[in-house]
Amino acid sequence: MQFHPNELFLYYNPSTRQGKQVLAMAKSITANVNAVDYRSVKLTTTLWKEIVNMIKLEPKKLLDKSNKDYQAKIAGNTFTMNGWLEVLVRNPHILKGPVAIYNGKTAFCLTPTDVLRLDANSRTSSKIPPHLRRERP
Repeated sequence: MQFHPNELFLYYNPSTRQGKQVLAMAKSITANVNAVDYRSVKLTTTLWKEIVNMIKLEPKKLLDKSNKDYQAKIAGNTFTMNGWLEVLVRNPHILKGPVAIYNGKTAFCLTPTDVLRLDANSRTSSKIPPHLRRERP
């Protein structure tokens, strides 16, 4: 799957408050938002590998360790990279937040304003108050 540069790809849970807020902020960047509900669409390991490489984070860091499924199925286990990618494919509900991709940039949205970093040259990026701005990990 290729990500179209004029389309903001958002992989999220639309039933959560965080998901709804990220979607609203994504729509302030562009009208072309491809919002994908992770409850109904599973990404492949190949696509997850591409996303993880773009985010530049280990797959384990994308997961919510306080989630009961994480504690029951994943905690204490050692996985290879392919194993972590399979965990992401089978358990997207354990993600800490939505994943957004736009213009070759990727944002792991721990807060709704994180999606605004994808559009650094627009007027919307100036809407992030200084105390909410943070450096990428």
